Amino acid sequence: MKKQLLLPALLAGLVLPAAAQQKAPSQTTPTRPEAKTSFSLSPDTTIASTHEVTIKGQRIPYKTIAGTQPVWDESGKVLAGIFYTYYERTDVKDKSTRPLVISFNGGPGTPSVWMQIAYTGPRLLNIDDEGYPVQPYGIHENNQSILDVADILYIDPANTGFSRLASKDVPRDKFFGVNADIRYLAEWINTFVSRHNRWASPKYLIGESYGTTRVSGLALELQNSQWMYLNGVILVSPTELGINRNGPVDAALRLPYYAATAWYHKALAADLQQKDLTAFLPEVEDFTIKELLPAISQGGFLDDAQRRQIAAKMARYSGLSEQVILQHNLDVPTNFFWKELLRDKGFTVGRLDSRYKGIDRELAGDSPDYNAELTSWLHAFTPAINIYLREELGVKTDLKYMMFGPVHPWDRGNDNTGENLRQAMAQNPYLHVMIQSGYYDGACDYFNAKYSMWQLDPGGRLKDRLSWKGYRSGHMMYLRKDDLATGNEDIRNFIKASLPKAGQPAKY
Repeated sequence: MKKQLLLPALLAGLVLPAAAQQKAPSQTTPTRPEAKTSFSLSPDTTIASTHEVTIKGQRIPYKTIAGTQPVWDESGKVLAGIFYTYYERTDVKDKSTRPLVISFNGGPGTPSVWMQIAYTGPRLLNIDDEGYPVQPYGIHENNQSILDVADILYIDPANTGFSRLASKDVPRDKFFGVNADIRYLAEWINTFVSRHNRWASPKYLIGESYGTTRVSGLALELQNSQWMYLNGVILVSPTELGINRNGPVDAALRLPYYAATAWYHKALAADLQQKDLTAFLPEVEDFTIKELLPAISQGGFLDDAQRRQIAAKMARYSGLSEQVILQHNLDVPTNFFWKELLRDKGFTVGRLDSRYKGIDRELAGDSPDYNAELTSWLHAFTPAINIYLREELGVKTDLKYMMFGPVHPWDRGNDNTGENLRQAMAQNPYLHVMIQSGYYDGACDYFNAKYSMWQLDPGGRLKDRLSWKGYRSGHMMYLRKDDLATGNEDIRNFIKASLPKAGQPAKY
């Protein structure tokens, strides 16, 4: 592994390896003297290293840059240092045709660690085939990475990962809100693209969870404020994107997710369990739109016999009893579902991935004590990202890598990100959008993602550039080995399909 200081640190803080230009004997066991570390982090510094990975049987050489890049105010004062990791394939000479994928996770308040070392990046954390932690902790090659077809930039927004505000005096409203987040990150991306000579490259944004809110807003902000046009946006487990669905719509749309979870835990009648998941769910979706939504809309004036008929069908599809459904007026909250479904077996089910089971202090209650899946993920990811950044990439700092950072209160006002994405697509004929959802995700459920896609294009004139993909796992569907392969292949195909032919104009 070769390390090289590319840019001088502007401020003291992050201490780079003293032997920055010496070769180490292997990628995973670099040789260097101990370096002094610091609780501050220079806002402008880089560490470069070279690596290889085998993807789909092909050996891919690549360069990694781990570093920070500043956010400035209007007068040029540094407000924050934003940490990033950038992967660039080194045997491609013409960057003008080489796609660049810019990746964010969500929260808000969490860094890009999740997709970086578990989905699209060239290094993969140690977990079992279903995504559960294993020891020893660590990382290995990701043979499914999309680095064969695109370079990848992972960005940790302010106060996540190693990213920090420059001082306690920096105005928090410049960073911590739907629109503030979008504005400063668009400026930051402009600087990065300029520094690394990527203006000619086809560009893609990928966001997971709240990251989908972020990238949906960025698609339009980059066009309008940075004059940077995208080829694609990938929404992994999307949020509501500011699309209103309060009341009956919100209540009804949960049922297909309940049905998928109940099917997974074998909580349904035998005739439904014997069907394959993807053969069973369309039946539930059809009932949801055509019967459940109109029924809930009638509220207390729904005929009593019809109410019981609807409750019986909901019970059949959800694994819950008809009685508790009626007690909730056909509007069963997700917290209650996670507690109730396996109550008789002594378990709760996970929020972000309902394949995971938890154990509460008491069987009684209306919601689980904790998120079983998130606890499991933090168990695996936290050691892995620290091992990777500190030991393999040589980042030397005493800063804590923030899996969840202090970004609250978060201003959620004026969230028009779904409409922003629609406008960006309308204005840019090159722009395509793909949505990826796990069937067992209870936080950003798959049927709500479909609903968002439908509402993104109310006129039906963009639907040839909108697509949805479903996977048999949860919020981070790529943690399941089969979905890691399928999800990355879907991204790979999406990128290839959305690249225009040479000379093809962007016009209607």
